[in-house]
Amino acid sequence: MNKAWQGKLLRVDLAAGTCNVEALNEEWANNYIGGRGLGSKYFTEEVSPEVEPMSPENKLIMATGPLTGTYGAANGRYMVITKSPLTGTIACSNSGGYFPSELKYAGFDMIIFEGKSEHPVYLQVRDGKAELVGAVHLWGMSSNDTEEAILSEFHGDAKVACIGPAGEIGVHFACVINDKHRAAGRSGVGMVMGSKNLKAVAVRGTGGVQVADPKAYREAALDSYGVLKENPVTGEGLPALGTAVLVNVMNQNGGLPTRNAQSGTFDKAEDISGEALVAGELRRVKSCMGCIISCGRVTKITDPRYAGEGEGPEYETLWALGAACGISDMPAILQRIRHGPHLPRFDNRLCHGAV
Repeated sequence: MNKAWQGKLLRVDLAAGTCNVEALNEEWANNYIGGRGLGSKYFTEEVSPEVEPMSPENKLIMATGPLTGTYGAANGRYMVITKSPLTGTIACSNSGGYFPSELKYAGFDMIIFEGKSEHPVYLQVRDGKAELVGAVHLWGMSSNDTEEAILSEFHGDAKVACIGPAGEIGVHFACVINDKHRAAGRSGVGMVMGSKNLKAVAVRGTGGVQVADPKAYREAALDSYGVLKENPVTGEGLPALGTAVLVNVMNQNGGLPTRNAQSGTFDKAEDISGEALVAGELRRVKSCMGCIISCGRVTKITDPRYAGEGEGPEYETLWALGAACGISDMPAILQRIRHGPHLPRFDNRLCHGAV
């Protein structure tokens, strides 16, 4: 097996409750590029195109790429691949953060989930070993609360990918959330995860990732940093303003969803823009593993109505909770991002045979 790949995948049979380590298909890894290519190859070889997205026969794959976990530019990412309940076609939803690299450090390039658990479970992975444990006590929790609970009972330094109530009850665009603030957010992959009664994956790894020629790789990585630095988007716009740089850009081009998409322009877009965030609530920038772009934002609300510090916002949350609702109150938007709609926790366990 070529360097950078760990050469192992973890196959989890949720119905049987088993976790088995397999050798990664070296020919496929060489012929299909990255986590998306390799994961899609496994999926199409193992799953019928006629499979129903919510069927136990549908599989869900979490796949890293060969450079995940290395210091090359923007390589700390993974893919969630499955049959999409939203589109009815193959889904490949991408996310960053720290969970993807941790999976590589734990010794695996990929996890393949198949079948459906009788009761809610979550997967614990630590340095080449894995087991499924009960998650009835986590069912109904938000993704943030789920991560906190898992870290308290499994490993405080673990990285967690999980679903919240949306994935449990079958919302077609439900996400898989990792590291609390990163989302595999397209195609409804969280709904498939919930249909399998899989609440979360918690990973802790202390290994590393080897490359074949460290000196040549370092030179290539430095070159890639230079390309990103020289680009006006990745070198200036995103580092300075985060993805919120798009608010004014989209508004000027008539593409900012406003008042439930009745309009493409918002007369108060300036108030919820990346520029407004820098002038007000921004406290520091944040990056995913190994990424020099640092488009993440850490903000602090000083408005006494909502005082507090947390991560966000992204462009998507600014238009969805701001322009699309006709709201230009930045502190109110930040408060809603962090605390949600303040609904009480509900018990959805009966829906999936948890009790």
